[in-house]
Amino acid sequence: MRAAGTRSALVDRRAFLRMAGAAWVAALGTRPSFALSQTDAVFASGYMERDGSFGIAVLAEDGTLIEKTPLPARSHGMAFSPATGHLVAFARRPGTFALIIDRGGGAAPVTIASAEDRHFFGHGCFSPDGKILYASENDFDAGRGVIGLYDAGDGYRRIGEYSTYGIGTHDLSVSDDGRLLIAANGGIETHPDFGRTKLNLDHMEPSLALIDAATGALVERHALPETLRQLSTRHIDLDDRGRIWFACQYEGPRNDLPPLVGHFSRGEDLAFLSLPEETTIGLANYVGAIAVNRREGLVGLTSPNGGRFVVLEAASGRVLREEAIAEAAGIAAAPRGFAVSSYDGRFAGSRDAVAWDQHIAGLMPQR
Repeated sequence: MRAAGTRSALVDRRAFLRMAGAAWVAALGTRPSFALSQTDAVFASGYMERDGSFGIAVLAEDGTLIEKTPLPARSHGMAFSPATGHLVAFARRPGTFALIIDRGGGAAPVTIASAEDRHFFGHGCFSPDGKILYASENDFDAGRGVIGLYDAGDGYRRIGEYSTYGIGTHDLSVSDDGRLLIAANGGIETHPDFGRTKLNLDHMEPSLALIDAATGALVERHALPETLRQLSTRHIDLDDRGRIWFACQYEGPRNDLPPLVGHFSRGEDLAFLSLPEETTIGLANYVGAIAVNRREGLVGLTSPNGGRFVVLEAASGRVLREEAIAEAAGIAAAPRGFAVSSYDGRFAGSRDAVAWDQHIAGLMPQR
């Protein structure tokens, strides 16, 4: 097993280095180039410097900094296309920019703006072939979530939009075959005139929607039961069986202990996990990020509010590991387990003089 895993990592590393290009690697400098040549995984995360400036960093598995790219303001989630090497950083809600970094062709970063009456919700994904970028957006005057469609082959020109069939759309993903878009509609209404204020906590409408990627037609919509109307569906990831795992934050009374994690597949009802009470308490009614390690059959959760990192067995939902990590933020599948970051500068085994943001994107293909 060890030998197979090492060979897979070597193949992935070579593929990434070919995609990145020799010129980019050579321009990095001695230490970053060496770290890149040795690492089994490459990640990206948003950060804030001590002077209050923002950027996107590319890091090796051990946390060694490979490269930084400045941003005009704070970012949130990211999307990466292994097909093209394009990495996109989305502005934090209610931001209106997305920065595209070309890891494959070496072109200068490109910034795009949301439509005049839209803003980004901080997440998005690429079609499997890398030709279309899908972005979760807010049609704020109509109070509905939309998916903006951007043509990656034409300077990321906005070519249309789909409804998400919900409000407060947050995370967005796509099925492996590219046929379905998955939208986590958090159910929370916001408007840029009121900043980040949540306008409808007494009548939230959280849901998860499956949408035809070719037409924008609704395939399935799963509204949360009335008893969980204040459970905002926020982040999603897919396992090797095509199940959609979702993680939530609770906007109800602090003493409540609602389920925070679940999964479903097309044609099935939502299934919530019954985590041990002490685990749910530790997550503090807020799962800030979720990631699936398909190779190892694991699901990872982080909670900055609870300062927790939790690992579940995907097949059973059983808790395998629980660790206290102050201000635990981002999480992504790694060759062994997960890469985890924190708001106070920790990434894997290193610590930097930056505040890492809430999400991590894996840039090296996982096989």
